[in-house]
Amino acid sequence: MAEDSDLEKTEQASPKRLETAREEGDVPRSRELATVSVLFAAGLSFWMMGSHLNSALKISMQQGLSLERADAFDPIKLLMKISNMTIDLLIAFAPFALVLLVVALASPALIGGWVVSRKSIMPQFGRLNPIKGLSNMVSKNAAVELIKSIAKTILVATVAYIVIAGELEPILSLSSMSVTNGVSEVSHLLIVGFLSIVSALVLIAAIDVPYQLYQYAQKLKMTKEEVRQESKESEGNPEIKARVRQQQREMARRRMMSEVPKADVVITNPTHYAVAIQYQENGSRAPVVIAKGADTIALKIREIAKEHQVMTLEAPKLARALYAHTELGDEIPQTLYSAVAEVLAYVFQMRIFNKDGGYRPEMPTSLLVPEGMDPHSLLPIPNTVTDEVLA
Repeated sequence: MAEDSDLEKTEQASPKRLETAREEGDVPRSRELATVSVLFAAGLSFWMMGSHLNSALKISMQQGLSLERADAFDPIKLLMKISNMTIDLLIAFAPFALVLLVVALASPALIGGWVVSRKSIMPQFGRLNPIKGLSNMVSKNAAVELIKSIAKTILVATVAYIVIAGELEPILSLSSMSVTNGVSEVSHLLIVGFLSIVSALVLIAAIDVPYQLYQYAQKLKMTKEEVRQESKESEGNPEIKARVRQQQREMARRRMMSEVPKADVVITNPTHYAVAIQYQENGSRAPVVIAKGADTIALKIREIAKEHQVMTLEAPKLARALYAHTELGDEIPQTLYSAVAEVLAYVFQMRIFNKDGGYRPEMPTSLLVPEGMDPHSLLPIPNTVTDEVLA
């Protein structure tokens, strides 16, 4: 059952899959929207430019029908006349053609946007497969296209009938009109009928656009296995990433351990925590934590400190506070200045005592750790130096 669910396309397409599909030229498209946009633009443009186009056609026809006898037997003059007439018509119809061109290019941007893909224009010989072609003829998409064609036919026929029925009287009276009035009336009927039919087709486009978006989303859906595989490809294999993170932690730990010999003192809990502190008079403003750890890492820090003769001081509350409120390389918090200052003063005095002898300094027994800094909130525990205090 789990394998079956992994093979079912139940997951929405990821941004990467959508981007890949777009790069391949696969974007949602609605032919109905593009068709209606171009037809509507053609009808409106013809309505607005009709008189101008009509005049241009009239002038062109007059020029074509008025021909002098000498020109009729001169091929060069005849060709020049035809060329001039063609150029005039092209100039007259240029605005109309430009409007259609702009609308035809802009309509795809309404759904899916513009996309230029080299793969989409490359020949795909798989489309020549007759078996695949036959399967497309009986597919769900073919059934939807058939339903749309039937709906468009019914809609166009209905609107055409309504328009003709509404203009029946002017149509029947065309035979009694003059040529000028008749042509004007016919032009009006054609434009009104054309725009009415195109307006009706807007309904088909309004249904087709959401359907195409839905179909596109369904087509690009992914299985759970595809999602996992994509995650591995984009973000890397989790096992490899975990191994890399572990190696990075090991390297960071080794770097931290190499800093322990430079510490002035290691403050412990005594066994669970260990924090190594270094203070440079000409360096940072306050002592800096150069190593810290818990449990096995704390034990390793203590072993390195002992090996390199770094003093170790048991101060449970202070050790826990430093461990909880500092990171490697951080200066100690201001609230712990007083306690750490007492520890460092004791450490420096012990160095002098071990070197020159004299009066042995007293170990601090009550370090001030403000309330709330110790995460364990334990009762005060006497601070004691380990049995082996080394210079």
